[in-house]
Amino acid sequence: MPHVLIACSASVAAIKIPAIISELTKKNIRTTLVVSEQSKHFIDIEKIKKDYQIDVFTDQDEWNTWNGRGDPVLHIELSKNADLLVLAPLSANTMAKINSGICDNLLTCIVRAWNVSKPVLFCPAMNTQMWNHPITKVQVDKLVSWGYCQIPPIVKTLMCGDHGVGAMAEVETIVTQILKELNLSNF
Repeated sequence: MPHVLIACSASVAAIKIPAIISELTKKNIRTTLVVSEQSKHFIDIEKIKKDYQIDVFTDQDEWNTWNGRGDPVLHIELSKNADLLVLAPLSANTMAKINSGICDNLLTCIVRAWNVSKPVLFCPAMNTQMWNHPITKVQVDKLVSWGYCQIPPIVKTLMCGDHGVGAMAEVETIVTQILKELNLSNF
């Protein structure tokens, strides 16, 4: 059974995570969710655990699972055990951290420990002005140069009321790309 690790950073687009998980679990794809502290503002972790019977990890779990030498290190274990990493939504802040190699939370440590021979999908989500800032193209291009596959943001009216590009791709688009990366596109 394929195993997808979804790493959710802080964006209102995190509200789409349950729908992505629902679609994957319907297709018998093992799914694990990692959430940044700030993304917990947008999703109900306990409801996701209950509704989909999946593992959900937070920064606190990283510290609770390790007591001493020889104990498993959560970010290493999670990066080893999944077939595909999906960064959804990928906020401007977390994209900048990944580009710089910063590992200051469970999510960014997983990305840094990820074996780059395995696929990574990233789904940017941010305000239009943030998306249009010149640094964003530089950062996206760098991730693509590492072999990561971008699922580009879409144009719509954002939660803040602005209209333009920056919203995370639709659930169907993300799930279709996940299936393609797992060679399950006819599934």
